[in-house]
Amino acid sequence: MAQSHRPTGPGGSGARSAATTKASRGDGLLRLGAPPVAATALTATVALYMTLVAFGNITDFGTNQQFVQHVLSMDTTFKDPDLMWRAVESPALQNAAYVAVIVWEVLAALVLLAATWFWITGLRRDAYDRARAASTVGLVMVLLLFGLGFLAIGGEWFAMWQSSDWNGLDAAARNVALAAFTLLVVHLPGVRRTGAERV
Repeated sequence: MAQSHRPTGPGGSGARSAATTKASRGDGLLRLGAPPVAATALTATVALYMTLVAFGNITDFGTNQQFVQHVLSMDTTFKDPDLMWRAVESPALQNAAYVAVIVWEVLAALVLLAATWFWITGLRRDAYDRARAASTVGLVMVLLLFGLGFLAIGGEWFAMWQSSDWNGLDAAARNVALAAFTLLVVHLPGVRRTGAERV
């Protein structure tokens, strides 16, 4: 029994298949450019950075130990008598402060690594609550370390801005900017709060 074949015209199955493929590619690009993907990439970047910072301070303990000692002792500032009473000259207290910084860095790195994993798994389910919460905690830890710790306490209280040899203000400002920008992206309205809800 002969079968009749309908010709495939401009609106036939071939055209529909091509249109479907093109649409799926377009959807893939839109998904790749979505805020959750940006939040994942930025969180992963800060997580890797903090991991490397902590690793470097642990494996090369002495280099930044000297930095902390000089900042706290204020021995390379203008040595204004009205400020020098703030100096911490006890090696034990200086080392305790440095160890506290490293512990904070390790904790921040671990939180951000966990947040990165939550983002990656959340991308498959369109659910980002845990990722956003973990990212927020880790990024605020980074902001506290470099903003409160280095810019405010180190830069102003211990007058680090006066030192030409032991001045970490520029690096701290870059870290604050990166963490703050990542935090903004993490909380963009386009990032869904749950798998069934759009904001």
